[in-house]
Amino acid sequence: MAQAVPQTSDDVVGRPAGGGTPAGPAGHAEDLHVARRMDGTLAVLTMQSRPHNFLGSDLIDGVLAAVEWAVAEDARAIVLRSGLRNFCAGADLGLFSSADRGEAPDVDLVEVLRMFDELPVPVVASVHGVCVGGGFELALACDLIVAAQSAKIGCVEATIGMNPLMGAVQRITERAGSARAKEMALLARRYDPATLERWNIINRVVSDDSLEAVSLALGQELAHGPTVAHASTKALVSYAAGHGPRATDARMAELQKDIWTSNDLQVGLQSLAQNGPGAARFEGR
Repeated sequence: MAQAVPQTSDDVVGRPAGGGTPAGPAGHAEDLHVARRMDGTLAVLTMQSRPHNFLGSDLIDGVLAAVEWAVAEDARAIVLRSGLRNFCAGADLGLFSSADRGEAPDVDLVEVLRMFDELPVPVVASVHGVCVGGGFELALACDLIVAAQSAKIGCVEATIGMNPLMGAVQRITERAGSARAKEMALLARRYDPATLERWNIINRVVSDDSLEAVSLALGQELAHGPTVAHASTKALVSYAAGHGPRATDARMAELQKDIWTSNDLQVGLQSLAQNGPGAARFEGR
């Protein structure tokens, strides 16, 4: 079994509700928790809910609002990152106040998963520092995960008598198999990114110094790609994960139909004929 990264003082599942003061400009209320900017056709969303982006209703709402903003801005790809020391150090304990009544939280914790899955554009998680509990699940909701080599990542909910509430178990099962999903959820350890890359749970590990540059470069590559085809790819992968290859084969023509009427395809075919492969400049429509 791979060695887990040792726990530090920041490696926590949650913190008492109400701590910390959100940072950043307040052009909109949600900007207190998630800053937004467009870099061409790439939306860069930066979580900044002090002190460690603990995942509570405010940050969840901020992420959802920022993604809606990115769609309204016609973003063709999104990078989700953190402007603080950690990507997200777990859940705000305020989410679990319903436990006193023996009830689950009165929050739709899978709304983020649905939104990210249904987005027609790719989302890249750029992970550094501590990324545990709900923070790890937020990263798993993204299409690609790039992590700094010093990051500490894991499902730590068992340390407070819970298991993941935002889909980590099933997503790890899908990516790495049931044995790894059980290991991560049952043992509640923090793992180094290289181990999780080897297990196919994250996509890429980079040096700490290059995380921002690599994440933005990957985001720009996606933002300049064939956006209509990318939306179809996401739909195919999601359907295959839920229904299997044969059922997806039967739906494939329907899930690919928008490609045939896209300008991107015409641009790509014309560029291939004139300039060879890899030279097309897509417009995302």
